[in-house]
Amino acid sequence: MDLETMRELLGQGRYVIVEEKRLPNGSGTQLRLDCQTMVNVYDKGTYNVQGKNSEEVREYLEGCTATTSGRKEVSKEIFVVYGRDKTAKDQLAGLLRKWKLEPLILDELPSEGRTIIEQLEHYTSKPQYAIVLATPDDEGYRANQTDKKAFRARQNVVLELGMMLAKLG
Repeated sequence: MDLETMRELLGQGRYVIVEEKRLPNGSGTQLRLDCQTMVNVYDKGTYNVQGKNSEEVREYLEGCTATTSGRKEVSKEIFVVYGRDKTAKDQLAGLLRKWKLEPLILDELPSEGRTIIEQLEHYTSKPQYAIVLATPDDEGYRANQTDKKAFRARQNVVLELGMMLAKLG
C-alpha cells in the first residue's frame, strides 16, 4: 500500500494524522495519529502499526485491505473517449498528465493485432474512470428534414460512452 492510499484510508476512518515525517533510514514515512498510534508506511508497499492503540488501527487497516467489498486500489489511468477534435483531446491529455494521471488514448496505445472492439475491451478493463469528449464533430439531420442540420458527437463516441457506463456505472 502506498503513502497516498494510507492517508486516504486513515482519513476515511476516525483517525487524524497529526504529524508526518520521513523515517530516519529513508525507507518510508511515519504517520502519527491523534490516538497516539504511529503507522510506518514503507516505500516498498508495506506498513507497520505501533503505539498505544495499534491493535485497533491495525484491525481497521486489515479490514480495509482484506475485504473484497472494501476500497480498491485506485488506478491513475483514465480512459479518454474522443472524436475528431484533436485540440480538445491533446489539451485534456496535457491536463491529466499535469495532475499526475495517465490518460489512455486509444490511438496512442499499441493495437497488438487486436480489432478496435478487442482494444476497447483490453484497455478499459483496468481504469476506474473515463472522460468522454462529446465534441460536435459530425452533422446530423432529422429524417425527411434535410434543411434542419444539427451537429452531434461521432458514433464511436456514443458507443464508447455506453461501454463506459456499462463498465463503470
